[in-house]
Amino acid sequence: MTDSSTPSRPTQGKRSDAITKGAAKAPARAMLRGAGFTDKDMAQPMVAVINSWTSVSPCNMHLQLLAEPIRKGLRDGGCTPIDFNTIAVTDGIAMGGEGMRASLISREVITDSIELAVKGHSLDAAVIMVGCDKTIPAAAMALARLDIPGLIFYGGTIMPGNSKGKDLSIQDVFEAVGAHAKGDMSDAELDEVERAACPGAGACGGQFTANTMAMAMAFMGLSPMGSGDPPAISKEKGLEAQRCGRLAAKLAHDGTSAKSFITETSLRNAAISVVASGGSTNAVLHLPAIAAEAGVPFSIEIFDELTRTVPVITDLKPGGQYLARDLFDAGGTRLVGKRLAEAGIIADSPTVSGRNLFAELDDFAETDGQQVVKTVAAPVKQFGGLRILYGDLAPEGAVLKTAAAGALNFTGPAKVFDGEEAAFAAVSDRQIVAGDVVIIRYEGPRGGPGMREMLATTAALAGQGLAGDVALITDGRFSGASHGFVIGHVSPEAARGGPIGLIQTGDIVTIDAEARRIDVDCDFDARAKNFTPRAPNKMGGVFDKYARLVSSAAIGAVTIETDALMPSPNKSKDGMR
Repeated sequence: MTDSSTPSRPTQGKRSDAITKGAAKAPARAMLRGAGFTDKDMAQPMVAVINSWTSVSPCNMHLQLLAEPIRKGLRDGGCTPIDFNTIAVTDGIAMGGEGMRASLISREVITDSIELAVKGHSLDAAVIMVGCDKTIPAAAMALARLDIPGLIFYGGTIMPGNSKGKDLSIQDVFEAVGAHAKGDMSDAELDEVERAACPGAGACGGQFTANTMAMAMAFMGLSPMGSGDPPAISKEKGLEAQRCGRLAAKLAHDGTSAKSFITETSLRNAAISVVASGGSTNAVLHLPAIAAEAGVPFSIEIFDELTRTVPVITDLKPGGQYLARDLFDAGGTRLVGKRLAEAGIIADSPTVSGRNLFAELDDFAETDGQQVVKTVAAPVKQFGGLRILYGDLAPEGAVLKTAAAGALNFTGPAKVFDGEEAAFAAVSDRQIVAGDVVIIRYEGPRGGPGMREMLATTAALAGQGLAGDVALITDGRFSGASHGFVIGHVSPEAARGGPIGLIQTGDIVTIDAEARRIDVDCDFDARAKNFTPRAPNKMGGVFDKYARLVSSAAIGAVTIETDALMPSPNKSKDGMR
């Protein structure tokens, strides 16, 4: 891999001069000297190493070990590393409970904390170390907001667990809960799956949200291509960390802002990677948020366009057979990108490595006989599984993730639940049957608050053999591990007076993905006359603050001003009456 650890020109007018230059800054220098910084350290660009390390989950628990290679790369490149920590909320632990309300909110808090640490110390650049889901989009949002040099380093996937010769991921544990509730799995069998699924460090192993967003960052150019691919415990991971430190040092000396890599072209490339890899619907929430921070136009309509033209070329879980470790062994993100570039589906654009995307993809290597990455001519699925729907139930849009078989239509009676707990209890009690349309509302960004993921419920349905035979609609969202006929991000949400708050059990719901509609056989206007939305759950502190500030999921559920930044959703004629 080509990169340079030598500054291309002397650094002048550094941001950190604000704390290191001039007589008036003697107190600041005194504090820095007390922390061990030398004259040389203060003369060089000072680069934040933002670490989302935590000991609570496999996803981020190894990041403290990878910080030193990053620091070495920065020092080799003539920069001074300065360490900070930020938080992480682990979705796999929080899923299905009150703690899950903190997950999406943590994206904004992580972004804010990075901004405060970097601006508060007038630092010149940043390397942001990420693992579990929300740390990845938060890193991109922070780099866009700060408009400084920097890049994102992904800590990598977990290795598969194994039970009875079968590779496992956390998805299998959630689905085992459903099988156990159905009576198809004993207590001992569930215990065996639980104990085997997560063998050590690394983010959840399928093309779930973490791996989806890590791939998107490489296609966007904010992560060096290939740096995220090696599994967390592989020997290659430390080498990639050191390379990222050297590249960040060069960016710092050159003054190249990370924000410059976030363009309409690179955002589109990132969205294409999501569709082509069968990735998480959460990208439909995170890419608009990154665009909003960068001030770049980006509509969720892009996903609907792409899913009709871009095939799924990776056979990855949750809809496929393989895990992220298998993708790395097959040829990794470069192989996926090379397939798409050869077919003319993605466009060339700059990346933080200093090389354009296509030059990076030319370094691809494909393992003989690999079965993970197909070709555009002979894909896993001809079209992607993400659709943007409108209609009676979702005037501002909703996101459909179809079953692996690619079903595009569904009609059935609604079974309505206010909150995930009630829905999960009904699934566990076997009250949901094939043909039902499960509605879970008051789980949106404001109403939840925090827009919880519904993996516990979708996985329980899958464990009962109902994935694809039951439709699930929510103003909340879905984990990247969710599969089946699921529709999330329904906007406006119930707490904002959206029609999803008016639907009643027994109403017939019709979903037509080709026509881009969700319709209900009821008189919404009549029901709306006497309807008052339920107030958001009052949880105090940051939760209530978030509920007051958060925007619609249709524009990323951000807490910054968006009117001047984001286009209105394009409600096409076939999608709206």
